[in-house]
Amino acid sequence: PYTYNTAPFLANKKSIQQGYVTSEPFAVKKEGGFVPNQFLLADYGWDTYSTTIEVMQDTIDKKPEVVQCFVDGSAKGWYKYLYGDNKAANDMIKKDNPDMSDEQIAFSIEQMKKFGLADSGDTEKLGIGAMTDERIKNFYDKMVKAKVTPAGIDIKKAYTLTFINKGVGLELKK
Repeated sequence: PYTYNTAPFLANKKSIQQGYVTSEPFAVKKEGGFVPNQFLLADYGWDTYSTTIEVMQDTIDKKPEVVQCFVDGSAKGWYKYLYGDNKAANDMIKKDNPDMSDEQIAFSIEQMKKFGLADSGDTEKLGIGAMTDERIKNFYDKMVKAKVTPAGIDIKKAYTLTFINKGVGLELKK
């Protein structure tokens, strides 16, 4: 299980550990003095989306402009954070999490860029937050094949692409 603790990994040279590319490699280098091998699940077929925005259907129906504003603001915020002046945001992060250092934050941003965690693939043309029907269906098909979920579900009822894929914030990428 993911415990946010690298000690067992560092103590056993034959072990492996799941983790976040923005966090555990930093801790291993700092505490263990070496850079661990990193294997992104996405490189091995796990290409589902993560860190999505969820909203009630009633809010979409009654306040679509609020949803659009939130989605657009989120995309612009990520561009400004990754490619602009993020000092104020980093100060807030450190205030809320005193264990977070400037070094850790810089490492995390570097890793996010290096591995394209927020900005790669479809986002290069459609903007941060991009999603496609094809990729969502691909994940659903994998889950059906693994017998995690039944076949025949109308997955299009579970999401909308209405508020994304508009290139919002692309001009902020520097």
